[in-house]
Amino acid sequence: MRILLSNDDGVAAKGLAILYSSLEGVGERTVFAPDRNSSGLSSSLTLGRPLRVTEHANGFHSVDGTPADCVHLAVNALLGQEPDMVISGINHGANLGDDVLYSGTVGAALEGRFMRLPAIAVSACGKGEESLITAGRVVRDLILRLEQLSLPEGTLLNVNVPDRSYEELNGLAVTRLGHRERAEKPVQVLDPRGNPAYWIAPVGKEQDAGEGTDFHAVARGFVSVTPLQYDQTHHATLSQLSEWLG
Repeated sequence: MRILLSNDDGVAAKGLAILYSSLEGVGERTVFAPDRNSSGLSSSLTLGRPLRVTEHANGFHSVDGTPADCVHLAVNALLGQEPDMVISGINHGANLGDDVLYSGTVGAALEGRFMRLPAIAVSACGKGEESLITAGRVVRDLILRLEQLSLPEGTLLNVNVPDRSYEELNGLAVTRLGHRERAEKPVQVLDPRGNPAYWIAPVGKEQDAGEGTDFHAVARGFVSVTPLQYDQTHHATLSQLSEWLG
């Protein structure tokens, strides 16, 4: 099995190194990741300039672009053989609910899915190294079972791992996305010359976090596995719009 690894925390991120180590013996691993932290870039592609690739001493490759750039470039131009799947992560922090709309971790996995490849985005909900190690073991478990699963075209798995040791996990839960409240207002600051600038505020608190959601599962010690699709059409509204437009 040929596995393409990427992330949005950057090529030097600890989560990426742990993911690479966790999959030793599972398949042939290749890394193409952004050369810097690229969180929040979603599925954006760099279209206004050429991209440059650097190979590092550990065999990882960095791209001076977005997470989606990394997967797009690797699959379409740089790999001798197309990978069998794409794994993005391990993100240092959760990607729950509405977070997936902004997440570069999900964006990299989604780019793989655009190219008809099985894809998984994986995030560790804690900030410590133990949380990343737990997530690495979970990913390995899922990959070893993946041959038993046939996902519909255009579907990827968004995996969030609770902040606890592997032995303390309560199992796996298939979930839907929850939703957050509206984010706080941006924070205004002044630059050294007295000009106003703004920090984007943290995401909003959980609003829809009831049973069956990814928020609910993670809060109770379960690994959340959510199938995502890139068809964002609201099918239930099609007939209503047709009537409205005549």
